[in-house]
Amino acid sequence: MEKKQSWLKSGSHVVDLLKIHRIINDFTKWMIILIVILAPFSTVKSLPSYARQTLMSCTACHSSFPELNSFGRQFKMNGYTLTSANTINDQGDTLKPRTRLNLLNNLPLSVMVQSSFTSISKDVVGQQNNSGQFPQQLSLFFAGQITPHIGSFIQMTYADGSFGMDNADIRYANTTSFGSSSLLYGLTLNNNPTSQDLWNTSPAWRFPYASASSAPSPAKRPLIESLGGQVIGVGAYGLLNNLIFAEFSTYRSAQIGLANPPDTTNANVVKDFIPYWRLALQHEWGKNYVELGTYGIASNQYLKGISGALDKFVDIGVDLQYERPMTLGTFSFHSSYTFENETRGDVTDLTASTKYNFQAFKADANVFLKNGCGATFGYFNNTGSVDVTNFPNGNNKPNSSGFIFQIEYLPWYNTKFAAQYVAYQNFDGSSTNYDGAGRNAANNNTIYLLAWLSF
Repeated sequence: MEKKQSWLKSGSHVVDLLKIHRIINDFTKWMIILIVILAPFSTVKSLPSYARQTLMSCTACHSSFPELNSFGRQFKMNGYTLTSANTINDQGDTLKPRTRLNLLNNLPLSVMVQSSFTSISKDVVGQQNNSGQFPQQLSLFFAGQITPHIGSFIQMTYADGSFGMDNADIRYANTTSFGSSSLLYGLTLNNNPTSQDLWNTSPAWRFPYASASSAPSPAKRPLIESLGGQVIGVGAYGLLNNLIFAEFSTYRSAQIGLANPPDTTNANVVKDFIPYWRLALQHEWGKNYVELGTYGIASNQYLKGISGALDKFVDIGVDLQYERPMTLGTFSFHSSYTFENETRGDVTDLTASTKYNFQAFKADANVFLKNGCGATFGYFNNTGSVDVTNFPNGNNKPNSSGFIFQIEYLPWYNTKFAAQYVAYQNFDGSSTNYDGAGRNAANNNTIYLLAWLSF
């Protein structure tokens, strides 16, 4: 955690520099200076800027961050706009008063730091084992109300030696009546399909919420899990009678760090647009909450540049979430299954294309206690058709499966310490000699220790 006196001293020095150089009103430079000030301290997900805005504890929205509870889902669906803190207000023309300005007194900024240690069962040739990362991830968030009906979740992240845009979701939300029913509706602008989702079953927000970036991981995953930072999309959503949720969005290529507009140097550029759909039913009775839903995308992508051979994907998923509070804490269960059809090559000429399929199943159950302790048990199983091009060894399939065990402790609601163990049964097609060089799936079993702090 940061030390208050050290922070004040550094902050005062920065203010003096700002006065000297007369750049107080330059918002971009403020952002840079804030990162410089906060980076040395080891003190989304669960964001203190939302807590400051609502004057509520992190537990109002989370069982254990970043997992949302019912109130947290409502807060997100309503555009991150619930406000209890003091604001700057202007009612406009006094003859026809209406709110023209409702602005937070302070910028809704938060910082997140993840530091970790990773050890795998057997060294990877040419790589040092038992590695530490500080930071594994350092993120700055602009997250909170912008207007009474517009709010944001914007994440800028430093990781793996580079700094850039991470998840971003800006949304408008409002309510109305639909006959005798209530309707919450909104618009979303985001850069990662499912980052705007409300449940911890969709790719952007499901367990494990943090993992070892320096450990080997399966080479194949569905396209819907791989589009973050590669696209920009707009969509509309609605919740009818707090029961039926529906969303439709469309995405276009916007690849961070590559040529924009895309040209011959880009890869995996979307040909037209990617439609994304989400449908879910939720119901709460007594102490029980359940959600059952489906989601999916369809995409045509150029293998290279902006013309020529295409890779066509259709991903369809189903998901289930169950929650129940207990005397000492909360129990929850999450499960998802994604089926992907891929046509690689010339999709207009079936004789010149090859079809593949891939299935990804994930499930986890967790218990979070009120004393800050928690435990999660997860299982994953990926299977697919023969793909000699990408999996030349083993059985030439992308099959990977295993278990994830995690225990965690939150001494404070914005601070998490976790120990995670990943045990592989199969890895990239086989349990033994999956790479053709004698490496077994169990050689990638991983111990991962994490410190995760937000302020």
